[in-house]
Amino acid sequence: MDSTTPTPQTPLVPSVPLDVTDQQTTALLDDTVALLNDGVPDKETKRGLAEVERWEAVLAASERPGLAKIIQELATLREQIGAPGTQAHEIAETLATLGAETNKVADEASNGYTGPLTQLGKLLIKMSNALSR
Repeated sequence: MDSTTPTPQTPLVPSVPLDVTDQQTTALLDDTVALLNDGVPDKETKRGLAEVERWEAVLAASERPGLAKIIQELATLREQIGAPGTQAHEIAETLATLGAETNKVADEASNGYTGPLTQLGKLLIKMSNALSR
């Protein structure tokens, strides 16, 4: 039996908009906060890239206003992570913008998202600062 991982039959970013529940959003927030609390994700594991792609899909499916800048910055971050010549300061700038935009959304959030989004925004800015050194 071959031990290679089979290629997924469904695309990572679905062509049909997702129906994302509050529980799924909370789980994704928790996963992302845990990932960032562990420090800068390792490029070789691709976990950071997978997290960015998950957020892109979830936010694209959201009908909440004010997410366009975050979606745009996530696309930039995905491209930066995938490009071999990207400099740390470029990623740091994108993370800082994502952190600031996340904090803006946190200020207007409801359903108990204010705290977790504020924490995520702070972690993104902290990671940005760590990469700019």
